[in-house]
Amino acid sequence: MNLIIISGSGAVGKMTVGQELMKITDYRLFHNHMMIEPVIEIFGKFDGAMINKLREDIFDGFIRSDNEGMIFTFMWAFDMQSDWEYITGVAKKFEESGGTVYWVELVADQAVRLERNKTANRLANKASKRNIEISQDRMIREETKYRLVSREGEIPFEHYIKIDNTNLEPDQVANIIKSHFGLPDKSDRAVARELKLELAREDELEQLLQIQKESFQPLYEKYHDEGSPAIETIERIKARAQAPNRDYYFIVYKGARIGAVNIGYKPSEADETILYISPIFISPKYQNQGFGYLALQAAFRMHPEATKWRLTTILQEPMNCHLYEKCGFVRTGAEEVVKDSMTLIEYEKQCKR
Repeated sequence: MNLIIISGSGAVGKMTVGQELMKITDYRLFHNHMMIEPVIEIFGKFDGAMINKLREDIFDGFIRSDNEGMIFTFMWAFDMQSDWEYITGVAKKFEESGGTVYWVELVADQAVRLERNKTANRLANKASKRNIEISQDRMIREETKYRLVSREGEIPFEHYIKIDNTNLEPDQVANIIKSHFGLPDKSDRAVARELKLELAREDELEQLLQIQKESFQPLYEKYHDEGSPAIETIERIKARAQAPNRDYYFIVYKGARIGAVNIGYKPSEADETILYISPIFISPKYQNQGFGYLALQAAFRMHPEATKWRLTTILQEPMNCHLYEKCGFVRTGAEEVVKDSMTLIEYEKQCKR
């Protein structure tokens, strides 16, 4: 489990840079005030011991998760031995899990930071900063009481970078960090955790049909085939849903129904378990965002017993063919010419046992 530690003076942009970094990597953000604000709200005052206890629970739980890594922000007083002991102790937790720790220090002119102290994003996430006058005076006091910028060569760690972000936008800083440490691009993992297949009930099939019609309407207008899912009736949908060994599943992302898939099972005499996908569809406003691929991966995980998967698609739709081939399907050679402009082809995916 990897860890990125972003340190710096008050209002230097630690949280905001972390937010931007989370957008372009698989790392999750745990900024300093995520524990500070709840403790102040509940206890009515700052309680460092309670904040650290809650943080420890978050760190321990996160290390056990399947996440790629964490971005943690921290205002580090370099002249305080206790701060060195604390932050290196946090780093050690992640290193002992087999992860790499990346150290980022941000510095910016005080005048710029005083302006950043008033930004809407900062105030929205940090209730204790909303009294601008008090938070500004507290920030100035912290800088006179503690040394919040490291000296040249003071940071001994291998993976370290200091960035003056006085004149840089947060997304620019995030890209500098990502490039400097060679962090991988954001993958499908974060999205996949939010996507699931939910069995559709009979009383939900009308909604499912509406999404299906919207999804297939462009293809129907292009080919005008009488077997198009865009012109299916609710009776046909119900019959398919009630057929033995066939089920409809909504494709759900962050609680929203964005599509559906019908999965059918057919026993085989050759001691095989063959599953059929007919159809799968994504609502137009969610198309071309990778959800079809992730939905198919979810279906594969749902049925580890499958020895083969089969489906048909339109030969003249290269993007659909590309999607299925990306998922491991290959053409079987079976074809059905519906009309001169439209040919249905069969794909099959062999599963490893």
